[in-house]
Amino acid sequence: MKLDFLNHQTKRVGFAAVILAFSHLISRFLGLIRDWLLARSFGAGLELDVYFAAFKIPDFVYQIFILGGIVATFLPLFSEYFSKDSDGAWEFTSNTLNIFLVLLTSLSLILFIFTPYITKIIAPGFNDWQIDKTIFLTRLMLLSPIFFGLSSIFSSILQYFYRFLIYSFAPIVYNLSIIFGILFLSPRLGILGVALGVVVGAFSHFLIQIPSVINCGFRYKPILNFKDPKIKKVFLLMIPRAFGVSSMQINAIVINAIASTLVVGSISVFNFANNIRLFPIAIIGVSFATAVFPKLSRAWVENKKEKFINSFSLIFRQIIYLALPVVILMFILRNQLVNLILRHGQFSIEAAQLVSASVGLFCFGILFASLRPLFFRVFFSLKDTKTPTLLAVIFVIVNIVLSLVLTSALKPGSLEAAGLKDFLIKNFSLYQVNDISILGFPLAYLISLALEFCLFIVFLKKRLGDFGIKEILNSFLKSLVAGILMIFIVQFSLLQIGLIDSDLYQLVLISSIGFLAYIIITFIFGSVEIQSIKTLFFNKFSHKVDDYE
Repeated sequence: MKLDFLNHQTKRVGFAAVILAFSHLISRFLGLIRDWLLARSFGAGLELDVYFAAFKIPDFVYQIFILGGIVATFLPLFSEYFSKDSDGAWEFTSNTLNIFLVLLTSLSLILFIFTPYITKIIAPGFNDWQIDKTIFLTRLMLLSPIFFGLSSIFSSILQYFYRFLIYSFAPIVYNLSIIFGILFLSPRLGILGVALGVVVGAFSHFLIQIPSVINCGFRYKPILNFKDPKIKKVFLLMIPRAFGVSSMQINAIVINAIASTLVVGSISVFNFANNIRLFPIAIIGVSFATAVFPKLSRAWVENKKEKFINSFSLIFRQIIYLALPVVILMFILRNQLVNLILRHGQFSIEAAQLVSASVGLFCFGILFASLRPLFFRVFFSLKDTKTPTLLAVIFVIVNIVLSLVLTSALKPGSLEAAGLKDFLIKNFSLYQVNDISILGFPLAYLISLALEFCLFIVFLKKRLGDFGIKEILNSFLKSLVAGILMIFIVQFSLLQIGLIDSDLYQLVLISSIGFLAYIIITFIFGSVEIQSIKTLFFNKFSHKVDDYE
């Protein structure tokens, strides 16, 4: 069978977003299966805490050099160079590949040597067995950022040429590899089998994109020139962004360190809740932001500011329209969701209750978090990495301080926040849970994220002027009213079928009723967003001009 469909170009932002959203849905669904298997096999205990802690250092490298460097800088620069000189752009690609291969390999070797010292910093509450195991797994998984670094360059090329289909397959393959490790390797190798699945998945993420990149016109050249002005520009743009991402990773490491001093299983509880939180953000926020990124970059390079602002405003409204009902339903159905994913095998009732409460608190910030990827890419398109870096640093400082304060205040015996503690216990039914200090993390995250969102709006207004704020507010109010009406419909429906003891049945049926109600209400309200979704599919199959263009 020919694989030409994998190289199909998807130039319409709307349909590209649908492809990415669908692939993110599959990938995140596989991620939920992965978490379900981890919870069933290991529970929220010592081994799983070790695995999540060992993941921190490789993820630190990935976030700083790949998300903070390559993803943020390569696509806008490649777009600029390719429009002027395609051969020069391909040479720039080969040089970037080789330089980052050298840098990532060297950094991984250095971290390999110093892993024992770093482990004691990121997990000060671990015992000797946990520390030794964390060191071993960390050293193994340091291979993964090398593959991800090369893969991200290829991903940027595929985005530029609108090859979103093959680009979207890579994370699916990655999650399948981890699931393979859990199912077939961990029964004999324990948590080591999961780590091996991570490394194989990272390599597969890189490998699967190579044929399509070659199809785009790439031909590898053994170039290694650190003095190339184009490479210097990469690092000039990368440094402030990498600094911002490093602050986010420091945040993750500090959170991990604090969690390691709490009750056993706290690291696992937080990571499971965080993974569930990321589900709608990836499907909606990341998908739309990734799809519009090439359009924004090209529009700014071509000095088409009005087109730039129109694209940004439309995607802003679409994210709000789609994320709001998901957030509401996730909050209402959080217990069913957590029970379905995690309440199996070794996973305790107390751990599930803490994950559910954490997810509930995270829900209040998901709308802000879904817009975050779009905000970052807007500034990247403007070749401004300093502003999002500044805002990321502010977010991290506030989040770390609040995490320390709130987790301490929520510990058993503490009287510093007795009112808050009683409020959380009562509203999330945590009467049987002895220690709820882990809930300090999502509370701190929510406050920090709200502050960062407000600052982003201020800086966007300063940089772009009027970016359709009136239209965005109008769209938000319509969606909010529809969401409130949906709550009444969902709660009534839940009362009718609540006696049926099936989390899956309740989750599927209530979600379907909720989404249908939301769509009907917004249609009655004359929401522009539902019309544009209708137009998106109509135009795709009738070959008319897409409103997203």
